[in-house]
Amino acid sequence: MSRICVFCGSSMGFSPRYAEQAAALGKLLAQRGIGLVYGGASVGTMGVVADAALAAGGEVIGVIPEALSSVEIAHAGLSELHVVKDMHERKAKMAALSDGFLALPGGAGTLEELFEVWTWAQLGLHGKPIGLVDVDGYYGPLMAFADHMVTEGFVKPEYRQLLLTDPDPAALLDRFETYEPPAPPKWAAKEPPGI
Repeated sequence: MSRICVFCGSSMGFSPRYAEQAAALGKLLAQRGIGLVYGGASVGTMGVVADAALAAGGEVIGVIPEALSSVEIAHAGLSELHVVKDMHERKAKMAALSDGFLALPGGAGTLEELFEVWTWAQLGLHGKPIGLVDVDGYYGPLMAFADHMVTEGFVKPEYRQLLLTDPDPAALLDRFETYEPPAPPKWAAKEPPGI
């Protein structure tokens, strides 16, 4: 793992634990020599994870759409900042730069990014690990719903298992190191360039 993409919020959330865990993750990535790829903002838990990684000497690459560079306030102190055309280009660029994905607690944008890379994995478009940092049970209801999708026949059990969940980001990174993706569906196209 040379770089991990972290999906997180442009808000802080109400609990101070969200910022604490974002900072701990940024520091952890830097300590392990893993570069951080994220949404490029200086606000919310996005800014916290980036600042912590930078403070610990880590590489931090941001990817932000032109339209959000002023709203989310693009981070001025990153190792690299890519300003792209739109959200589609942002997600593709972040995926191309990363060897795996972690989601901290966040809102609809975080979930949208998470669900896209999960869908790509189900389709066999990438074999990169996907983890959820379950701060104080934040992702418990989502995982229960993922199990419900399996029960109702909309998600295969092996695709549900693509989502690794743990409250400890170090444990998730350890699991990433030994991650073996399932075989892609027989009908899946070859991996497209850039993912």
